[in-house]
Amino acid sequence: MDIYKKQPNTRLRFNLLTVIIYIIGIILLLQLFNLQIINGATYREESNTRLTRESTLYAARGNITDSSGNLLATVESGYSAELYKTKSDNETLNKTILNIINVLEQNQEAYIDTLPIKINPYEFTITDEGKLKEWKKKYKLDNNATAEDAFKYFKKRYEINTENLADARKIMGLRYRITTEGYSNTKSILISSNIKNETLAEISERNNSFAGITINTESTRTYPSGSLASHIMGYIGKISEEEYEEKKDRYRRTDVIGRTGIESVFEKYLKGEDGEKQIEMSVDGTITAEYVTREPKAGSSVVLTIDANLQRKTEEALKANIEKIANGGFSEARDTQCGSAVVMKVDTGEILAMASYPDFEPEKFVGGISSADWNNYINDERKPLINRTIQSSYAPGSIFKMVTATAGLEAGVITINEKMYDTGKYKYSNDYQPECWYKSGHGYINVMDAIKKSCNYFFYEVGNRLGIDRLAQYAKYFGLGRKTGIE
Repeated sequence: MDIYKKQPNTRLRFNLLTVIIYIIGIILLLQLFNLQIINGATYREESNTRLTRESTLYAARGNITDSSGNLLATVESGYSAELYKTKSDNETLNKTILNIINVLEQNQEAYIDTLPIKINPYEFTITDEGKLKEWKKKYKLDNNATAEDAFKYFKKRYEINTENLADARKIMGLRYRITTEGYSNTKSILISSNIKNETLAEISERNNSFAGITINTESTRTYPSGSLASHIMGYIGKISEEEYEEKKDRYRRTDVIGRTGIESVFEKYLKGEDGEKQIEMSVDGTITAEYVTREPKAGSSVVLTIDANLQRKTEEALKANIEKIANGGFSEARDTQCGSAVVMKVDTGEILAMASYPDFEPEKFVGGISSADWNNYINDERKPLINRTIQSSYAPGSIFKMVTATAGLEAGVITINEKMYDTGKYKYSNDYQPECWYKSGHGYINVMDAIKKSCNYFFYEVGNRLGIDRLAQYAKYFGLGRKTGIE
C-alpha cells in the first residue's frame, strides 16, 4: 500500500526538476543570444581594440647591514620607462620614440643607445677595424661604407621621414635596439632607468603621446657609505646569457646578480621574488587599466659581524700607514702601495673589521660599469678589485713570531726567563747569516722582550732549536694551512 502512495510524490519531484532544467537552459540561450547577436558586434570591436599583457614587478634586493644595523648596502625605489610593441604603424612608432627621448633629454635623463654611429661629424664608434667589418657585414653594408652611408641606410630602413638629423638619430638609436634585442606585445625593451619624478609625471600626463610606453617601479642598489667595506660587500652585475639559461626558473634576462663578496655569497637570500602586474592597453598603445596580480617579495637582509665605525677607522689607519711607509715616515722610504688589515674577536673568530687597500666604488657597477671605469680598475697595477685579506697569499712576516714563541715554550726548548744575546747577525750557518732588523742587535733579551721588540735573532734561534717539522706542526695547531671557513 505504501508503494502506491509514494509514486505521485516521485513523479511530482521529477516534473519539477525537469521544469527547472528547462528554465536554466532558456536563460543560458537568451544570454548567448544577447552576447553573440544583439551585442556581438560591440563586444568584438571592444576585444579587437584592447590588449592585455603581463609586466614584471621587480623585487627589491635585500639589505646588508653591520652588526648594529647600520646600512652598508640597500635599495632606492625608482622608475623605469619601457616600450612594448603595439599595432601602430612605423610613423606612429617613430613619433612615440622621438617624444619619449625628447622628454628624457629635457629632464637630463640618461637613456640606452647602442647604435655605433655619430653625427656632426659622421663617424663610427667601433674603433676596431675587424669588429667594424663584421658589423657592416651583419647589416649587409658595403665594406667601404662610411658612417654617413650607414646613417642613410638605417634612416631608410626604419622609414624615418624627418629631415632633422638630430631627431632622426634619436629615433634610429631605439629602432636599432629593437632590431638587435627584439620586443613584442609581451616583452618590453628598456629605454631608461631611475627616471625622476618630474619625468614620470610628464609621461603620465601625456599618455596619449607615448603609445606602448609603460612605467615600471624598480629598485636600484645603493651603498650609503661609498667605498666603505667595498671588498666585503663586493659588487653586482647583469646576469650573463649562460647564467640566465642555468637559473631561468628564478631570474630574468634583465636581472642583476652578485659577482663578488657578500653580494655573491648570499645571492640566494638577497634575491627577492618578482611579482606581476596586468596592463590593459588599446591597440594604439594607450594604457587603459593596471592591476597587480602577484605582489613582489623583497630579498632577505644579511647582518654581518662587521662594526661599521671600526671598519672605517681600520681603513683610514691602513691607508695612512701605507702612505707613511711609502714616504719614509718610519725609516727609509719603501715602494709600498697595497696592504690589508683584519680585526678579529679572538674568542669567537668573528670578523669586526676587514680592510684591503686600495678599495673601489661598488656603486659604479650598478646598472653596468662604464668602459672607462672598468679599464681604470683592471689596468691599475695595485689591483684594487682584489681583496688582499682572503684572495692573496703572503709570507706571514713577524706575526709568525707568536707561533714560534708558543711552540718554543710548549716544546720546552726555551723558558720564559732564558735570555739570548742578539748581536745583530745570526751566524749559525756559514753560508746564510740573516740579520736582525735592528742591525746593531738588541743585546740580552728574553722571549717577552723579543716579542715586544720583534727581535729576528731570538726567533731564528728558537726556530732552529725546534726544527722545521715541529714548527710546522704548531703552525697547523694555529689553523695555518687550513681554510678559515669565512664566507
